[in-house]
Formats: sequence, C-alpha cells, structure tokens
Amino acid sequence: MATISTIRWLALGAALALGAPAAQAQQAPIKIGELNSYAQWAAFTLPYRNGWQMALDEINANGGVLGRRIEIVSRDDGATTGSATRVADELVSREGVSLLFGSFLSNVGVAMADYANQKKIVYIAAEPLTDAVTMAQGNRYTFRIRPNNFMQVGMLVDQAKASGAKRWAIVAPNYEYGQSAAAVFKRLIQERVPGAQIVAEQYPALGKIEAGATASAIEQAKPDGIFNVLFGPDLTQFVREGNTRGLFEGATVLSLLTGEPEWLLPLKDEVPEGWTVTGYPWDEIKDPKHKAFIDAYRAKYNDTPRLGSLLGYMVMTMIRDAIERAGSTETEAVIKALEDAKFDTVIGPVTMRGIDNQSTMGAWVGKLVLKGAAGGMTDWTYKDGASFMPTEAEVKAVRKD
Repeated sequence: MATISTIRWLALGAALALGAPAAQAQQAPIKIGELNSYAQWAAFTLPYRNGWQMALDEINANGGVLGRRIEIVSRDDGATTGSATRVADELVSREGVSLLFGSFLSNVGVAMADYANQKKIVYIAAEPLTDAVTMAQGNRYTFRIRPNNFMQVGMLVDQAKASGAKRWAIVAPNYEYGQSAAAVFKRLIQERVPGAQIVAEQYPALGKIEAGATASAIEQAKPDGIFNVLFGPDLTQFVREGNTRGLFEGATVLSLLTGEPEWLLPLKDEVPEGWTVTGYPWDEIKDPKHKAFIDAYRAKYNDTPRLGSLLGYMVMTMIRDAIERAGSTETEAVIKALEDAKFDTVIGPVTMRGIDNQSTMGAWVGKLVLKGAAGGMTDWTYKDGASFMPTEAEVKAVRKD
C-alpha cells in the first residue's frame, strides 16, 4: 500500500503534468501572417523580407512581445488578387495567424483590404500605394505604412511649380497603381500649376512595355514636362529608349519611386540625371538612429539596404509596438492600439492617422545624379507625410465605413 507521502508526491506530479500544457500554451508564439510577391518582384520584396526578418530576430532576441516569441508564417501571394486572397485565407483558417501584413502590387492590396474587411482581421499594407487602399476601399481593419500616391505625387508636384513646364505627358503602367498615380497627377498639376495641360498619356501593360512606341508617342506630343510612374524592367527600357532619342533633354521629368535603389541600381550608368524623384538616399543619411539601422543591415546581410529593407523593418517594429500597447493579439484591441498611435521608428516619429488608417511616413525627394558607374540622389530632403495627406473632408467623402 502506498504511503501518504507517496500519494502526495504522485498527486503533485499529476498536477504538474496537467499544468504543463497550460504553461506551454501561455508561451506559444504569436503567429502573424505575411504574404508578398517574392517570385515576381524579388528586387523589392527580398530586401523587404530581409528587413522584417532582421527586426523579428531583434524582437525575439529581446524576449519577444508580451513574453512570447513572434513567429511569421510567410507565403508568396502569386502577384494576383485571386492567389493573394486564397493564400490569406490559408494563413487565417489553417495557420491561425492573428493578423496579416505585406503585399506589393496595388491591385493585390485592394483585394487584401476587401478580404480583411470581410474576415474582420487586421491587414497592414506594406507596399501597395494606390489611394484606394485607405480611401475608397478603406475600412477599419486595413492600415498602410508607406505614403500613398496622393502624398508622393503631391511632393513631386510641389517641386514642379518653379520649372515653368506647362505641357505634360504621362507614362504609367496600366493597372491600379499606375492609373491611380496618373489620376492624382492630373488633378494636382492642374490645381497647383496655372495653365498646365496634359498633352499625351501612355499606359503600357505592366511588364510588357514597347519602349520605342511609347517614347515615340510622347516625343510627338512635344511636352516640356513628363510624369513617369514606370518601375522595374519597364523603367529600364523606357529610360534607355528615351536617352537614345534625347526625349528627356530640356524637359522637366517627375518620376515616382525612381530614386529607390531597387529601381535605380539596374539603370547603372544610364541614370537620367536631373529627374526629380522620390527615393531612398541611404548612403547620405546621417541621423544616428537611422544610420545604426543601415550599419546593422549591412553587417547582417553584407549588402546595402533598399527602400524595401527599411519598410520591412519598420512594419515589423510597428506591429510589435501595437501588440505591446494592445496587451493582446485580439483584433479589436490591436485596432485601438493602431488608431491615432504615434510610433518611434528609425526615421523618427510616425503617426497612424485614425480617420483613414494611413501613416504619416514621408518620402525623400531629390534629383537623380550619376555617381561613378551608378545612380544616386542629390539635393534631397525628407518630406514629412503629414503635410501631404488628403484632408479629413476628402477622406470622409469617399470612405464607406
């Protein structure tokens, strides 16, 4: 017969055994879903993944969030709306993630915003720039980090006022991002530059530009200003053809994103000097906190950062801060922790405006210059996004929530 002492020890062992699963559950990782166009748009998305992975490693090395590690379940979104929503559903239904972030193309971002609204799960758009993500298709579950088209185009148009250019041509990829940017430019250039008119518009299919025909059509219109929205291989081909034809000589060129290393590096010594662009002059940034990020990134990956690297790092750290403030991963708590919240980021304070869930992250605006055999930015300034956001009245006029 067992002694009383033995029975007590057996009872204690049983209690500890029963308590172990509960203790383990409390320490289970926080699972977050991430999706992006890694296969199709590697130039941006791979540095972006490096950025969030670097932040994730730092967060977990420091004890995680709420005493739990963060686990990112990452998938390729196929660069299509159908594939992205299918992948998102797998992340939510099968993997049980607490929230979603990522995406590259604007049409995918719009589809993800709709998915988030239907499923009532937080989605943080990383790269999609179309205004629709936080405006016409905006909802309380969808947040965006990067400055949208309205903000970045506004920064460029401000720079165009002194140029004297009045006859403008537009070249943009024929999908959501390009169409949105072109619509914003047409509105803002005519509002802010008296007498401005659009004399040519070219919308090549994304990834399928016929650069010669596109450049020729613009050349025939004889514009004195060109607004360019192309990126990736389309941009490289267009620049090469334009340089050959002398299309850019004497013209004012405003170009979205072209100063980002992702799209600037492939141009090599064909960089069209003098273009006014938004971009990321990482090699000239001196701010100690930002410089520390750049140095750490270079040490970890033996590579230079891209704009995607910075964005990925910022998204991950802002997610950490939101969960910490929420004290939970419950959707409503995270939403409240994000709305009108101020975040201390590597580029300085960034606020998530509650009325449209658009952050005040800004952009670097300057001119392209050839530095040796590669391009860079000169005469640049960082433009605070808060100064270029749509007004609250404009937001209320188009949002449905």
